[in-house]
Amino acid sequence: MYRHLLVPLDGTDLSVAVIGNAVALARTLGARITFFHATAGTGSLRSDAEVLRAAAPIEYDYAVVGKARELLAKAEAAARALGVPCESRHVANDRPAQAIIDAARAVGCDLIFMASHGQRGKLGMAFASDTLSVLMNAGLPVLVSSTGEPPPAAHAIGIIRDEHRSLAAVMHAWLQALAAAHQAGQSADPVAMRAVLRYVQQFPVRQHHPKEEQHLFRLLRERTTSCHAELDELERQHVRDTELVAELGALIDGLAAADSAGGPAATRALDEAVQRYARFLWDHMGREEGVILPAAQQHLLPGDWVEIDAAFSQNADPRFGGETDREFRHLFSRIVNSLPA
Repeated sequence: MYRHLLVPLDGTDLSVAVIGNAVALARTLGARITFFHATAGTGSLRSDAEVLRAAAPIEYDYAVVGKARELLAKAEAAARALGVPCESRHVANDRPAQAIIDAARAVGCDLIFMASHGQRGKLGMAFASDTLSVLMNAGLPVLVSSTGEPPPAAHAIGIIRDEHRSLAAVMHAWLQALAAAHQAGQSADPVAMRAVLRYVQQFPVRQHHPKEEQHLFRLLRERTTSCHAELDELERQHVRDTELVAELGALIDGLAAADSAGGPAATRALDEAVQRYARFLWDHMGREEGVILPAAQQHLLPGDWVEIDAAFSQNADPRFGGETDREFRHLFSRIVNSLPA
């Protein structure tokens, strides 16, 4: 049976479904995954890239490198959440189909798991062409996951899970940075620590959790009484989340105020607290994805999902859908691209 999957990702919303399907398959097979992303090479984008580099260097760095790392970091988070071993690769190549084949051969994959976006418009036709090229030339099995525009329920659930993966990617980077500093007997960078804290304060605590309560939780309470106890516990955890984040802020203040002798001890204390916070988040997200989302799929009505989808589609989170999320995009990018992966 297949033991190593190559999963190419293209950065569209449909990649969320591809990641979920691939991780579920790998878990069933007991396989590992290499996530792969190919950005366009400089040959095809040279003129536009040079203009962007000169006019907006931060945007250029994000478009060329940062966005790929963010996409792959969230994919890795999805795999880790289900205990699936994974790694990632990113290349710049004007021939994505050949890049996919080369990557699969280089890392010894025995199955390529990829999506076909159908024939809607030039992008869809190009991707379908790449899929066909991989099928014809890979020389190893290719499993094509058919994807299309999801209904509101699937789209809303995809957003919620993607936001969880964004948070998980940030937490992983935070844990890795603290572990590296702790093991080296050094102080963590207070500026970097505050950037992560700010993300956690602004996005999940002030935005994601309230929308869950105002829309998903409220509607589920209206449709069934079977989840009331679990929803009560999750709402208590939302309150506790705010308290834990405040405690982490105090520890970061202590780290910033510590001298060179006290910095390592302050880093160790912060490391231990972040580990506890991460375990709290894993349990919280596990409850939502393992209990609440399945119950919502069973009990909510189509109109309920339209409301939930509309609410979460407006989130200013790292899904990068418009100008209002510019600050989150740069903060998320800084975290997953600057801290150890």
